[in-house]
Amino acid sequence: MSVHVTIEVPETSFSILRTTPKAFAKELRLAAAVKWYEIGKISQSKAAELAGISRTEFLKALGQFNVSPYQITPDDLAAEVGDV
Repeated sequence: MSVHVTIEVPETSFSILRTTPKAFAKELRLAAAVKWYEIGKISQSKAAELAGISRTEFLKALGQFNVSPYQITPDDLAAEVGDV
């Protein structure tokens, strides 16, 4: 099931970004998914679902946004290394 969400943006946004409303919406979904993944709010699979792309495509998109696909804190890493 899908739900339509309406947001208002200035009409000039599309010319500034040199995009169409449809492409803008797709890019907005991807940007939101990447950011929410980056801050640990959602998983990779849920982020890909939100963006409307495969998980593989989402992992590639993370690189375009300079976001690491690994969500591990320095403390988590230290704890794992300490267990070796």
